[in-house]
Amino acid sequence: MYRLLPLAILACLHPGNALADAVSPVGTWKTIDDETHEARSLVQISENDGVLSGRVIRLFRKPDEDPNPRCKDCPGERHDQPVIGMTILWNEHRHGDGWDGGEILDPEDGDIYRCSLHAIDGGAKLEVHGYIGIPLLGRTQVWERVPT
Repeated sequence: MYRLLPLAILACLHPGNALADAVSPVGTWKTIDDETHEARSLVQISENDGVLSGRVIRLFRKPDEDPNPRCKDCPGERHDQPVIGMTILWNEHRHGDGWDGGEILDPEDGDIYRCSLHAIDGGAKLEVHGYIGIPLLGRTQVWERVPT
């Protein structure tokens, strides 16, 4: 029994285990408005060849809001395209226990930010940090996982 203890400790300290235990952001997430704290959309994050992307699959709109808005201020191919179905998160790669290196689009104003993701609360929530330049200059939203 005591001879197995060092092996068990080494197995726990192996760096591959830390990555395997990291909670994946793959799934559906409810975005929360910073000011009103109300649900704004559902974003479905998927992984393809180790790279994450996310697209809007539903918007929670008020009765006086356009139920199918277009991204009037978005650059390039997203300009004037429907927000529902739009990829707003792309090129995220695993880095330690989080994901980064990608970008996120704010369809409200068409701005694109560098982005990092980190699952918290055992994967029930996702910290989405958007920034320009360095990560200190940005803001973090907390999205809530939608059970499947």
